[in-house]
Amino acid sequence: MLKMKASCERCSMKLGLSDQAFICSYECTFCPDCSETLRHVCPNCQGNLVMRPLRRTSPTEVPRARFKAKLETILS
Repeated sequence: MLKMKASCERCSMKLGLSDQAFICSYECTFCPDCSETLRHVCPNCQGNLVMRPLRRTSPTEVPRARFKAKLETILS
């Protein structure tokens, strides 16, 4: 699973799950401004910085009750 880091590694700007951010293949994470300054090249590994996928919720959040009820109906 992709680790969604909560801040930019260069400027420490907070990055939420649905905020735009850029990552390399080692999951180094940078805000859009720092990524632009770095010309989309990771200073740690020299890899490309690409846009990080967005998440709406954390994988540790509990599913809503309706989801559980629907799943039980399907599996019964």
